[in-house]
Amino acid sequence: MQVIKADNLSKQYVLGSRQPNSIREVLTGLFDRAKPKHTIWALRDVSFSANDGERLGLIGHNGAGKSTLLKILSRITKPTGGKASISGRVGSLLEVGTGFHSELSGRENIYMNGAILGMSRAEIKRKFDEIVDFSEIEEFLDTPVKHYSSGMYMRLAFSVAAHLDPEILIVDEVLAVGDISFQKKCLRKMRDVGESGRTVVFVSHDMASIVRLCDRAIALNHGTIVSDGPATDVVREYVAAGWGIKSERDFSEDPKPPQSESVRLLKMRIVNKKGETAGSFDIRDQIGIEMTYEARRSGETLIPNLQIFNQDRVHLFTIHDVASEWTRRPKEAGVYVSTAWIPGNLMAEGSFALNAAVVTYVPSLNVHFYATDVVSFDVSDPMTGDTARGDFAGKMEGVMRPMVDWETRNG
Repeated sequence: MQVIKADNLSKQYVLGSRQPNSIREVLTGLFDRAKPKHTIWALRDVSFSANDGERLGLIGHNGAGKSTLLKILSRITKPTGGKASISGRVGSLLEVGTGFHSELSGRENIYMNGAILGMSRAEIKRKFDEIVDFSEIEEFLDTPVKHYSSGMYMRLAFSVAAHLDPEILIVDEVLAVGDISFQKKCLRKMRDVGESGRTVVFVSHDMASIVRLCDRAIALNHGTIVSDGPATDVVREYVAAGWGIKSERDFSEDPKPPQSESVRLLKMRIVNKKGETAGSFDIRDQIGIEMTYEARRSGETLIPNLQIFNQDRVHLFTIHDVASEWTRRPKEAGVYVSTAWIPGNLMAEGSFALNAAVVTYVPSLNVHFYATDVVSFDVSDPMTGDTARGDFAGKMEGVMRPMVDWETRNG
C-alpha cells in the first residue's frame, strides 16, 4: 500500500528574504520591494511514491534538495507547487533541535512529542522505558533539554522518533552527531523498523549506509530526480557520475585509445565471479578487473599493470601479472584478455577507481601506455556479522579491511 505519494513537488526560495520582526524592518522592507528578487528552486517537479515497509534512501550533493524534500514530507514547510500525500503517523529527525521545547525536560518532551503524534498518555507510557533505555540518558531525564549536549539531544530525539510507533520514519544525516556506538544502534533500529513493515526515508552522504540499510534509492541533482531504483544500482550510478567513469569502458572505436607501437588497449571492465559486468560488490565477493588488449606485433612480453585508488585518491596498491605463464613469455600478435581477481574480504567499503597500463620489464622497463581513471566500482559491507566488521556498525577507519585469522589461548 502506498504511504507516501509526491506529485510534482516544487519549492522556491527568495534569497535574502525573511519575515519582518520590527516596525523598522517593515519600513525598510517597503524600499526592498523595489529591488529585484533572486530566487532559487530547491525542488522542481519531483514525483515519486513509497510503499508500506519500503526503506528509501535519498542521495545527492549538498544543495540537491534532499533536506527540503524531507521538510515537506514532515509538514515542516509547504511546497510552492505540487502535493505530498502521507498516510500514517510520521516520526521525523531532521536536525538537532527539531520537535523539542528547550525549556522542558527530557521526560516532558517525550510526552509532548507523543501527544503531537496523536498518541494517548497510556500508549506513551508503555513505550517510555524503551525510549529511555535506548537513549541512554536516564540520569538527565528530568533536566531541561537546553542543557543537553548535541549528542544527548540527538540520542533522545532519535529514540523518541523511532519508538513512538511511527508508520513512517524520516531521518536526515543528523546521525553524524552521535558517537559510533550510538550510530550502530540507530542504523539497526531503522533496519528493524523497515523489516517490521513500516516505511523508512533516510538521507545520507555515506553510500555504504544507504546500500546497507535501503532497498531503494532516489538520487537528486539541483532539485530534480535523476535516478530512482534499487539502492545498489542508484548508488553505483551516483558514484560513477562523481568519478566521471563507469564499470566498463570500450576503446575499440576510440580514435585515440591508450596504445603504443606494440600494444593497444581495447576494453576494460569490472566483472563479478560469473564474468558479468558489475559496478557494486558485497565486501565478501571477489572483484575481477578485466583488460582486453591487442598485441600489435609479436615477440614482446606484455604485462598488464593496475593501480587502485579510493575515493580520497589514496593509492591503495598496484598489481601486475607476476604469476601467470605470460610473465616472461613473449606474446604473438593478437587479442588477449587478462583478468586480475581481488579476493573478497580485502577492500574496505567505499568507491574505487583504477589506472591501467601495459609494461615490459625484461630486458628493460618499457611502459607502453598509461591510462588514468579508466573504470570504477564500489564495495559495501552488509553488516551480517561474518565480515571483518563483525557486529560493529559504525564507521570503520582504514583504507583496507582484510578478514584475518585469529587465535586466542588462555595465558
